[in-house]
Amino acid sequence: MQAIKHHTRIVGSSLIYNYVLSFSSFVAFLASSHVNKKAQPDYRNPLLLSDAKKKVAEMSGRDVADVRVVISPYRICPLGAHIDHQGGTVLAMTVNKGIILAFVPSCDRQVVLRSGQFAGDVKFRVDEEQLPRSSMPVKEKNSGWGCYARGALYALQKTGHKLNEGIIGFISGSDGLDSSGLSSSAAVGIAYLVALESANNLCVSPSENIELDKLIENAYLGLRNGILDQSAILLSKYGYLTLMDCKTKKHTFVSSSMLNGAKSSERANKYKILLAFSGAKHCLKDNPGYNCRIDDVQVKTILGLYGSFIMLVKKGFVSTLYIDTWIVTVGAESVDPRLCEVGPSIYEAYKHKLKENLAKRAEHYFSENKRVHEGVKAWASGNLVEFGKLISASGLSSIQNYECGCEPMIQLYEILLRTPGVFGARFSGAGFRGCCLAFVDANQAEVATAFIQREYSKTQPELARQVPGGRVALLCEAGDSARVI
Repeated sequence: MQAIKHHTRIVGSSLIYNYVLSFSSFVAFLASSHVNKKAQPDYRNPLLLSDAKKKVAEMSGRDVADVRVVISPYRICPLGAHIDHQGGTVLAMTVNKGIILAFVPSCDRQVVLRSGQFAGDVKFRVDEEQLPRSSMPVKEKNSGWGCYARGALYALQKTGHKLNEGIIGFISGSDGLDSSGLSSSAAVGIAYLVALESANNLCVSPSENIELDKLIENAYLGLRNGILDQSAILLSKYGYLTLMDCKTKKHTFVSSSMLNGAKSSERANKYKILLAFSGAKHCLKDNPGYNCRIDDVQVKTILGLYGSFIMLVKKGFVSTLYIDTWIVTVGAESVDPRLCEVGPSIYEAYKHKLKENLAKRAEHYFSENKRVHEGVKAWASGNLVEFGKLISASGLSSIQNYECGCEPMIQLYEILLRTPGVFGARFSGAGFRGCCLAFVDANQAEVATAFIQREYSKTQPELARQVPGGRVALLCEAGDSARVI
């Protein structure tokens, strides 16, 4: 596709590309520090859970029966790409891969953690005041792999929760799935929150934990993340899509006619979730990073609205999720600075006044919102063919209008579109690295994985070899929400 290749060159400009990838590298380090490269955790796999429990029993000197386990799944977002920050609506679900954290209450204020990947224990106390990373000396920022655990304590402290007990725990994640656009960092943060809450008998709702995990990422780590990832991980329900209104923060579950009366094994026979890995991982250590700002970049497009004005101002965050963010001001009165405040009819009436780049971003936002609502109807009626077409259209708009993606990821997306049995595909995440997601006919799932393996290995042989285990495509099933089991 010439149009796709054209936009690849645009996105590949050094300014945007480097800023985005440096943040990706930072999150990759934070999240991957918890991943056990030798395991493929699935919370329905009793052998993996048993192994994690035994490790904690050995660490703590306690009985295996005393060990609790938090499962915190990874998430996918079939529709609603790049619009959660603008107050749009999104469709999400979890998969049966993710983080497992086995733990026991420590019976004192000490926290002792061990990772399946990184050597050494992380130790701190729950009565130690945690400060944001921006306030730490450089040496402390770069020490250890326990920043998300400390961030969970920080969030609980900031919201007035008193902790009297620490935890002794062992954490691991699904092999090779960190840094893949599946929100492994949010899954890690949530796992620590749920474990600390369980150990201290705190009753915290999923909605509260969404805000607590946002505190970890925004206030403690200094990242500019929204609430999509946390919401999907904490609210999802097996076999359903979770429809989230990111403006009101309300959610509903979308059932499907193909699931009515079906047992879980029959549901799995309808479709599989396929993850296709690009092998693209980047480390640009000298780059200023995700939250770096481009000063004085504004687009002065003024739209008339009921005698007032709406000014769409390009704020200038350059990042995986914040490429071309907007501030909205009505007259002299400041309102919520997001595109959700601009109605579709106003957009249609005045979109011709927008400059080219802004027009593309706005077109993606409004068209993606429409695809989400059409996707709800398709899923509810059991029409996987139509649902898949909408997913693929979302992927194309992300490339052409949102101008995200890199060459290997776009090539992988194109391979998925011509893969036998694939209903639809798009990037999982921003598309600068990681994986693509697809819904595939369960009866053709194995054929599809072999096709993708072969075609991508021909297109990007070096990157295909860098995928953990050389496995380009992985089949998954729908998951459930994060919880203690």
